[in-house]
Amino acid sequence: MTMKIALLAALGLVLGLLGGGAAGIGIGVAWTEIVDTPQEASSTLVFFTLMPLGAVIGAVGGAVLFGVIAIGDGELHIEQRPLNERD
Repeated sequence: MTMKIALLAALGLVLGLLGGGAAGIGIGVAWTEIVDTPQEASSTLVFFTLMPLGAVIGAVGGAVLFGVIAIGDGELHIEQRPLNERD
């Protein structure tokens, strides 16, 4: 059970890292277009500030989310009845 939680948390970390990095790039590009940042400063802002920040936030959030889902999955018990039984 603990191995399942650890593996799902690691998967959430990787997926969150990729998704957060992509979101950071998208938000950075939108920000530089809206605010009309100079060309030499916009690439620095996007790739050295917002992409790593988004990647870190996404990695932590993904690991926590997948870990919580994995922990909750072990505690879920569903009662099953035969199909021909009526209420």
